[in-house]
Amino acid sequence: MASSLSTKPFLTVTRTDSFTAFGSPNSDLRSLSTVYLRPRFPKKLQIVAAGSTYGNHFRVTTYGESHGGGVGCVIDGCPPRIPLSEADMQEDLDRRRPGQSRITTPRKETDTCKIFSGVSDGVTTGTPIHVFVPNTDQRGNDYSEMSLAYRPSHADATYDMKYGVRSVQGGGRSSARETIGRVASGAVAKKILKKFAGTEILAYVSQVHKIILPEDLIDNDALTLDQIESNIVRCPDPEYAEKMIAAIDAVRVKGDSVGGVVTCIVRNCPRGLGSPVFDKLEAELAKAAMSLPATKGFQFGSGFAGTFLTGSEHNDEFYIDQNGNVRTRTNRSGGIQGGISNGEIINMRVAFKPTSTITKKQSTVTRDKKETDLIARGRHDPCVVPRAVPMVEAMVALVLVDQLMAQYAQSNLFPVNLDFQESMSAKLETEEVHF
Repeated sequence: MASSLSTKPFLTVTRTDSFTAFGSPNSDLRSLSTVYLRPRFPKKLQIVAAGSTYGNHFRVTTYGESHGGGVGCVIDGCPPRIPLSEADMQEDLDRRRPGQSRITTPRKETDTCKIFSGVSDGVTTGTPIHVFVPNTDQRGNDYSEMSLAYRPSHADATYDMKYGVRSVQGGGRSSARETIGRVASGAVAKKILKKFAGTEILAYVSQVHKIILPEDLIDNDALTLDQIESNIVRCPDPEYAEKMIAAIDAVRVKGDSVGGVVTCIVRNCPRGLGSPVFDKLEAELAKAAMSLPATKGFQFGSGFAGTFLTGSEHNDEFYIDQNGNVRTRTNRSGGIQGGISNGEIINMRVAFKPTSTITKKQSTVTRDKKETDLIARGRHDPCVVPRAVPMVEAMVALVLVDQLMAQYAQSNLFPVNLDFQESMSAKLETEEVHF
């Protein structure tokens, strides 16, 4: 299709001081000069999806759309000689995939991943790791109405406002299907953290609609993945899990949706991760969590509840434990102080809005700016939070492994000050690494 953009040269005016276009200070140029630029437009306009890469040292780029050929990621900066297979990623991808139960979208996808590069003889090579997951149950025709009308509170309108064109099937890049690449790469990050420092990242559903799990019912020191995965809503308390499932069922049969909260904890996080001022660890975690689809809020440590306390009530007093380590008696700081991890359990909560696409009639406008009504079709989660659990874990892992690599490079390049710092010697089992 021919572009309607003009290819005539632009008329620009140079500066009127003694500098020419070539930067010479000796020119006698005094008058205005006309410079003709020959714009180079591609024959076909293309979207440049900026914003699809996260990380500085452990860099992840996700790609693909909800109803395209497939989705996946490219991981760059992964350390070499780490045992890795598709099965390591598949476990978390299975927790994220659609069609798990009646309270998730009925779309049937196996989400079977394939590693195309970066792994040889079962270990990482240090080169980019390419992971691909095909889409096998696309139903693009379900979105015919939505190609003309904007879904309320969805990204349809803003993608048009930004790019002037969009993928109309299933939300394109704004679909939760994009998170497959995050979960796959997050599984690699979790494996690195576990082997290096024994770090564990566990997320669970702590709220669905008006059903709120009391914080004192969960022992963060003893919480296990089996407890979380024991029911379809991923709430570790069986009684509250049943209440949450009932709340989702109540709106599901009406074609409506509800939101909720995912709580995430990190045990055995290395001390010293994060940087002062702009790159504080909780700020990086907030950005990563809020980049997930449907997120609307982030709380860390005591969160907003801390505003009701005095300083003497809120401060975490220090003490020396039986191993001679500096610890805090309480953990209202959430495991981070001054933007740097202190070794205590990291604790955060992420709020997810009700799913935007519902089958109830809603008022909206069309792409040609006419008011209309919309009854959306397609297959969608009545509540996103059960499937968001592995997504939150993945984003937290990506932040921590990126910060771990930064800390190791900056503060462990030379011998550490053992009076204050811990040695960051890797705990990789040598028998598992093949050379």
